[in-house]
Amino acid sequence: MTSTLLEGAAPGLILAALLLMILPWIDRNSHWRILPIAIAQIFTIRYVYWRATETIPSMDNLTDFAAGWLFFAIELSALGASFLSYITLTRTRNRSPEVDANLPWLQAKEHMPLVDVFICTYNEGREILERTMIGAKAMEYPNYRVWVLDDGRRDWLRELAADYDCNYLARADNAHAKAGNINNALTHVRGLDEPPDFISILDADFVTTPVFLTRALTLFHEDDVGIVQTPQHFMNPDPIQANLRTSDAWPDEQRYFFDVLMPAKDAWGTAFCCGTSSVIRMDALDTIGFFPTDSVTEDYLLTLRMQRNGYRTVFLNEPLSFGLAPEGLQEYITQRSRWCLGFFQIVRGVDGPFRFGNGLRRIDRVALIETMLFWFGANLFRVAGLVVPILYLLLGIQAVAIDTTEGIANFLPFYFAHMAVMGWLSNRRVLPIMTDLSQLLAVREILTAAFVGILWPKGRKFKVTAKGGDRSKTVVQWRMLTMFSTLLVLTVLGIAVTFGGNKAVPDSSAVALYWSWYNILILIAAIAVCIEKPRQRRDDRMLGGEPVTVASGSHVATFRTADISTGGMRLLGTIQASVGDPVSIRIRSDILRGRIVRRSQEEFAIQLDETLRARATMIRLVYSGGFSAHIGEIRILTVARRLLQRLSA
Repeated sequence: MTSTLLEGAAPGLILAALLLMILPWIDRNSHWRILPIAIAQIFTIRYVYWRATETIPSMDNLTDFAAGWLFFAIELSALGASFLSYITLTRTRNRSPEVDANLPWLQAKEHMPLVDVFICTYNEGREILERTMIGAKAMEYPNYRVWVLDDGRRDWLRELAADYDCNYLARADNAHAKAGNINNALTHVRGLDEPPDFISILDADFVTTPVFLTRALTLFHEDDVGIVQTPQHFMNPDPIQANLRTSDAWPDEQRYFFDVLMPAKDAWGTAFCCGTSSVIRMDALDTIGFFPTDSVTEDYLLTLRMQRNGYRTVFLNEPLSFGLAPEGLQEYITQRSRWCLGFFQIVRGVDGPFRFGNGLRRIDRVALIETMLFWFGANLFRVAGLVVPILYLLLGIQAVAIDTTEGIANFLPFYFAHMAVMGWLSNRRVLPIMTDLSQLLAVREILTAAFVGILWPKGRKFKVTAKGGDRSKTVVQWRMLTMFSTLLVLTVLGIAVTFGGNKAVPDSSAVALYWSWYNILILIAAIAVCIEKPRQRRDDRMLGGEPVTVASGSHVATFRTADISTGGMRLLGTIQASVGDPVSIRIRSDILRGRIVRRSQEEFAIQLDETLRARATMIRLVYSGGFSAHIGEIRILTVARRLLQRLSA
């Protein structure tokens, strides 16, 4: 078996070695990025041809024949999504130089455009909303108003908004959820003596940096720009990072989308609104009749409606706001399934890619089809990839008719080419095991949402992603755990039944064995993520080296921050003080008080006194743009080690 594996793997290993030598010499932001992509596409076409002509079982066994073609069709839909995605990735665009060039134009205006900032909220807690309001009021742009749009009709929030000099709006019902809430506010501000020129949408947990509005508004230099979308950066680990303990070595799951895919879509003119952290031209909203309400992903639909009316969406890839990633696995799944449902509502609606004559450009239709294949094909393939080996090992149903050497020799070159090129394009933000794991966790709910969106698109409710819950205890997602455990038991049982004892097995069974080993790894990782460990930190950390002067008694010294949160900071160096000692901290122009809570020879930590002034000061400081939760260096070996540690725990 080992010699067969090595013989079949040789072509793939040679290709991988060549790519690893060549790719570092190519600038991924240049026009030369098309060459590695072309290599990956060539190997994809070669693999698909081999699968279609050599691996489908013959009609002698109709069950195998039907299973083979069904599995190939599912795989082809997933490969179609990948193929179209690679074409998108042949281009990329960085709009930061354009922003810098347009700043004098904006600053030279005699009357700066009026912007109404909408903070959309339904059931979020006081601490989250307070942070968002403080951040919004700290922006440096000279002409804007902040509105708290409360769909929860809470008296305490009305008072909190007044405390921070924010306007407050509530409505009598929750019709059309978030889109209806925004439309109610748009109707209100449109009727004011001074209506806005632009609006900005913020989810309740997103804190803007001081330059958010200034940087975004420069891209409205051209009159046909209707939306400027900025990326969503997160201050906390997502459920996969948290439960596998990889938050300091692996980026959150959304970094590939915002840092790699959206700049590529922007280069093709297919970037789209993602809701929060966007700025929108009011005239464009008037043209289309405000936010559409026939999809729970009203933001994507907003882009399509504006495009049909001559307005573009552009993407500015700068960290200008920070929010909360889904804190638990259930919240993560709720968010993804809502995105999927809303997308298929769009597909079934008047703006869908198969409604010809609706005003969509060809490139918009291709982009919609790519996304459709991703949501449906890639997730269905993830399920099929688990089920096909089980069917073969337990029931003898053979969906792929190959011997081991031939299978490995044809699959590995395609796989290694794809893995190397995608890893290079994404600056190692894509790792197959992590990608497969993130898909698997939500696959049941996503496929359910896809079928519901296709068959019954109307009347679906908007499910809010809960934020700010209690994460101090272990939470087990039993339904998911049961599903993954059942698949794991069946996979192991299939291996035991087929390979147990001394009986001879066909050579093709080895392919199912290798396949099953990989599935076992993914399933065990999914089970580990389903057991959500407690999170000890109340405030999430941001990274950055800021000078801080610390006074303890008569000792005064300056240190640099290793990380910082709204509740405290970790500083590098040795302080002449003991745990529990009170200290005075000067950071920038602010003076705060706290106490030492931890110290060593290399570093120490300070917890700040809990006062309203201290909290407001730290919120403005932490989200000023000088700090970030971004992982500068992706450490794949650390990820592998943490994954193994978590699986063995």
